[in-house]
Amino acid sequence: MLTHLPVLVVLAPLLAAPVAALMRGAFAPWVVATLVSWFSFVCSLLLLAQVSDQGVIVYSMGGWEAPWGIEYRIDFANALLLVLITGLASIVMPYARLSVRHEIGDERSPMFYAAMLLLVLGLCGMTATGDAFNIFVFLEISSLATYTLLAMGKDRRALTSSFSYLVMGTIGGTFYLIGVGFLYVMTGTLNIADLAERLPALSDSATVRTGFAFIVTGICLKLALFPLHLWLPNAYTFAPSAVTALLGATATKVAVYILVRMVFTVFGVEFSFVTIPLSDVLVPLAIVGLLSASSVSIMQPNVKRMLAYSSVAQISYIILGIGMGTAMGLTAALLHVFNHGVMKAALFMALGAVSYRMGGTDLKHMNGLARTMPLTFWAFVIGGLSLIGVPLTVGFVSKWHLILAAMELGWWPVVVVILVGSILAVIYIGRVVEAGFFKEPEDSTRREAPAGLLIPLWILVIANIWLGIDTRLTVDIAEAAAAQLMAGGVVR
Repeated sequence: MLTHLPVLVVLAPLLAAPVAALMRGAFAPWVVATLVSWFSFVCSLLLLAQVSDQGVIVYSMGGWEAPWGIEYRIDFANALLLVLITGLASIVMPYARLSVRHEIGDERSPMFYAAMLLLVLGLCGMTATGDAFNIFVFLEISSLATYTLLAMGKDRRALTSSFSYLVMGTIGGTFYLIGVGFLYVMTGTLNIADLAERLPALSDSATVRTGFAFIVTGICLKLALFPLHLWLPNAYTFAPSAVTALLGATATKVAVYILVRMVFTVFGVEFSFVTIPLSDVLVPLAIVGLLSASSVSIMQPNVKRMLAYSSVAQISYIILGIGMGTAMGLTAALLHVFNHGVMKAALFMALGAVSYRMGGTDLKHMNGLARTMPLTFWAFVIGGLSLIGVPLTVGFVSKWHLILAAMELGWWPVVVVILVGSILAVIYIGRVVEAGFFKEPEDSTRREAPAGLLIPLWILVIANIWLGIDTRLTVDIAEAAAAQLMAGGVVR
């Protein structure tokens, strides 16, 4: 069974989704979704252990060797991401039981959990597959599930945000597919490892360069890089709390992974950063996105929307690391992919608990929260400190490595930008902290969120601190993943 772990991570949610959809009530489909997410998480941990012991894992579907068959290829980069996706899903699913009953209702719960499983399926499939076209297939599965989940929000604006995401997501997916089509015309293969071997000889081809442009643009739209980010704030703001927690922590991170895989593995460092000076595009956009999105966050009256714009800024940190084109910059980017997923899931889950008791997530709902909902509020504060990058939190670890990467290149203005971004985060997180500590609550009779919401929330809060203190696991894996990717990431 251990030899089939790469496909079991994807197969388990695929088989469970229709089962959950056919069930009645809310409890049974929730149990199915929770158990499957735990199973996938265990498989991901075992995969990471296998990669650490044995190196890159190649799994040929149906016994057909690539390029005739489709293969799943697991190395340090996607093994770490699989742990993030399935680990957060295994925490969000237990959290969803009360949250979904409150925001969606029992009648629509089976379809909700089926869509959540399809979302996990798509994200894991994109991460595990070694086939460029299969990435598109899984991208569409996850996208369709996301559109459905967003539309289930109780606010009517959830429908328009879902439609906006559908339009922009379709454009991004189409751009990616056109780019892959150009590569297939030139190479006759869709296997990522084969593409990496054949493309260097074709680097002067205008068709390959055009394919590169389409692929990078399409992926940047999916990961919400400034100025292609306008779909994201509404999508995160009006989605159900459990959806925002999982989506905000994983979906854009998988898109970042695809960008990394295409740029470093398929096209290679020489083509991406010398032949095509990608840094000249990514770094300026990342800097502008970081500063502008952080500034817009300060002015938001809704805390959930504030965190949505913050996500655009945090994605810019990741793109900044990728744009450096160095092993240390890529290490920082991969670290922030994982660390931001952990911290942002905790923050959105804390807001879900606030919405459960207070009926909303506007700044006024945070007034006096330190007294009425202290456990929820302190969870938000710790997540906010991590977002800022305070020492002993995961946010500090990845930002520190990003600063080291910028210093290695002598990019001192970029160091200043990173520090300014953290100061802006202090301001918008500080607004919430001020409201919670120093303003009178609207309703002093409100009580703490139930244990079903608090326990999953505090597991992530503790993870924010634990992984910020003991950095051996995440830093070592990120460094190993960066080394593989800088070398091309292809092992036969």
